[in-house]
Amino acid sequence: MDTTVTAVAHRGDPYRARENTLPSIRSAVDRGADAVEIDVRVTRDGVPVLLHDSTLERLWGHDIRLDHLDHRDLTEMTRGGVPTLREALLATESHRIMVDLPGSTDASVRRVVDVVRECGAAERAYYCAGTQAMLRVRDADPSAEIALTWTTPAPPRPVLLAAVRPRWLNYRFGLVDRELTDRVHRDGLLVSAWTADTRRTMRRLLSYGVDSITTNRIDALRSLLTAAPRPGGSGPGVPRPGAAGPGAVV
Repeated sequence: MDTTVTAVAHRGDPYRARENTLPSIRSAVDRGADAVEIDVRVTRDGVPVLLHDSTLERLWGHDIRLDHLDHRDLTEMTRGGVPTLREALLATESHRIMVDLPGSTDASVRRVVDVVRECGAAERAYYCAGTQAMLRVRDADPSAEIALTWTTPAPPRPVLLAAVRPRWLNYRFGLVDRELTDRVHRDGLLVSAWTADTRRTMRRLLSYGVDSITTNRIDALRSLLTAAPRPGGSGPGVPRPGAAGPGAVV
């Protein structure tokens, strides 16, 4: 495959700013991210916001579920610290957004997809999570770009690939080797690896020929890609958007 390696910032730049916040996203973009991975959940009144966990306890010190709060309540409890998906899409401007969907439901996925469309970001947003969430995305948007998160070296069954139609298979970095990468490429898909934070791991993944690396240390990954662009490619960057794979976190 003639493509370059996509540098994906995991929840923004979490070593410099709180994850899944606007300062974290902006820091990641400033430090060379091609795409920013964000976690999106929906408040009780249907507003998509950036939060990985089901509760506010770890990041914001409130032991309460997000889906028990209206957006107004959330804003008051976090002093506006949890951004909406709409705000995140505006903050990233032309950069790509990898939308992870923890705790998704049919209704929450439809709302997220609707906001992406309303913001004119459908061409630069792509979605990642497990099978059920990605089937929901495919139902909500037949043209969506999907990175199917896969947790075993064994390949997905053809019937599943036909239903989800991913462009990417998205693997925990420890599962990836040259054999896996070559097989996925032969099947016409791209390989995304997460979450690699050491230069040694990043170099190993690059040697295997992966197409995307998600990291908490976007500056370290960018420095490696700048110093040693992928052989046969045109240097670091974002693969061209295209049709989904035959018929994906994080």
